[in-house]
Amino acid sequence: MIRKYILLLLLIGLALCHEKQKSRGNLIKDSKLKIHQSQIIVKVKISIENIYYSNTVAYTGIGAIDTLNAKYLCISISRLFKDQTKNRKQYDTLEMANYFVFTFSGDRDILNLIDQYYQTGYFTLVEPNYIGHGGSARLEPNDDYYFRQWSMENDGTFPDWHIGTPEADINMEDAWQITQGSSSVTVGILDTGLKLDHPEFLDRIWVNELESNNGIDNDNNSYIDDINGWDFANEDNDPYDDQGHGTNVGGIVGATGNNSIGYAGMDWNCKLMSLKILNDENYGYYTWWSEAIYYATNHGAKILNMSVGGSGYSSAMEVAVNYAYDSGVAIFACMMNENNNVTYYPAGYQNTIAVGATDTDDSRCNPFSWGGGSNYGNHIDVTAPGNIIYGLNHISNINYSWYWGGTSQATPHVAGLGSLLAGLIPGISPDSIKSIITLTAQDTVGDPSEDVLGWDQYHGWGRINAYDAISSVELDDDDDGISDFQDNCPEIYNPDQSDVDGDNIGDLCDNCNDLVYIMGNINGDTDSSGNPVVDIYDLLTYVDILESSGFNDCVAGIMDIDGDGNTNLVDIWYLIQSIIGTD
Repeated sequence: MIRKYILLLLLIGLALCHEKQKSRGNLIKDSKLKIHQSQIIVKVKISIENIYYSNTVAYTGIGAIDTLNAKYLCISISRLFKDQTKNRKQYDTLEMANYFVFTFSGDRDILNLIDQYYQTGYFTLVEPNYIGHGGSARLEPNDDYYFRQWSMENDGTFPDWHIGTPEADINMEDAWQITQGSSSVTVGILDTGLKLDHPEFLDRIWVNELESNNGIDNDNNSYIDDINGWDFANEDNDPYDDQGHGTNVGGIVGATGNNSIGYAGMDWNCKLMSLKILNDENYGYYTWWSEAIYYATNHGAKILNMSVGGSGYSSAMEVAVNYAYDSGVAIFACMMNENNNVTYYPAGYQNTIAVGATDTDDSRCNPFSWGGGSNYGNHIDVTAPGNIIYGLNHISNINYSWYWGGTSQATPHVAGLGSLLAGLIPGISPDSIKSIITLTAQDTVGDPSEDVLGWDQYHGWGRINAYDAISSVELDDDDDGISDFQDNCPEIYNPDQSDVDGDNIGDLCDNCNDLVYIMGNINGDTDSSGNPVVDIYDLLTYVDILESSGFNDCVAGIMDIDGDGNTNLVDIWYLIQSIIGTD
């Protein structure tokens, strides 16, 4: 009977894998998606380094491509990810040098161009340059000045016209007792820019120490005078906020606290890198977003906040996301605010942390103060407060009466928490940041019909709790000077951290030291380099063990793939996904 279930799950998994790829293809054909009307993004199969121009048309020296370039007046070809990389290995592995942007004179039938260029056979990818937007809306009340941050500590009384529930907050004051952040951490704010001269950002704006303001590209990174970041929307070195969204978001992450003015951000010491990827109308192209991710990663950002979203899937932007992830950068992205389960990107990518929004009573924001509602879906990770969030003003240094609402405001709460964790644990991986935040999130605090026990599509793993997350990495139960989070055997004093089989379980706690097991590698086989192999034989071994019920504690540990303490068909499903390569 179990074998029949396994076969069914395997077939479903293969079907879903096929459907996922098919849906990505169909997405390009969706005429409702907003795209740049004179640009396409391509990935070439062969080198096109020798680009030249004649009568304003860009040529590559490849006949089939140049025929189309002349026919449709391609006036520019530019590399999407410039070859000034911090992580050469991943740059080459992801073939980032092969991504280019083709720009045409005037509006074109982009879907027709995609078909024609792809049919030349010289491209593995041809896609639109999608448009995305910031994930919130602003209200400026006519009332007197308000100074309230219910998201940090909520007594249930503010605002009095939208009262909430006491303790429906992220428990921030207790977290600040442990840490207020580190200046060694740089957070990239990919948005409409920042009000760089705001007193709340004094001494907090990232500075490119290798660059001088002299009209010369001193650090040879292809960006002239990029002292405080870059404006990708206007292609200049002034990432100043002309819309307001970014300054509010940046303030939630990093407004200086305990300075007697304005508001307190999550992290009082991190550096803020301003990367303008939205214009003054609050929209931007995916090429801007992708370049900004790449720039931030190459210039030392550890955390990226992307309170933006577009509903078109882009392979090129996912490559940028994966480059950042593989380089140790955690990206936090908003779910968006349409009150539906439509997937927006970059939140929909596997290697981002997707954030939804909660209200003053811990329920999912539905609606926000202006309307809409927090999106939901199978890619959501956590939620955070996102309604009626007062913050900094991009026009004035003394006006604190503007508030915003949206998953855009929820996301910097979580990104700020990620920044605090990065300051406590230098070199912490994006996966570890995500694990700490999700494992310490408060579950079942929202509407019982949505916020059910465990992960759900409305709240993910729950609403974040900053104190629980921060304190979890400070605990040291065995008093060996190594925090439980980093200790490979937290129950037993083991300052030497010996681990003979390299499975991240200290020898004193490991009952399976002679096995080369990882999660899912049931039969313990390895390749020629000694690396564990997970394949169909592990699935067959799993079934045999389940049917015989004759497995020891070592095997039981690696059979519990989802870590819920049980060995069942859910674990088999995860094993099948691992084998067939779905995500």
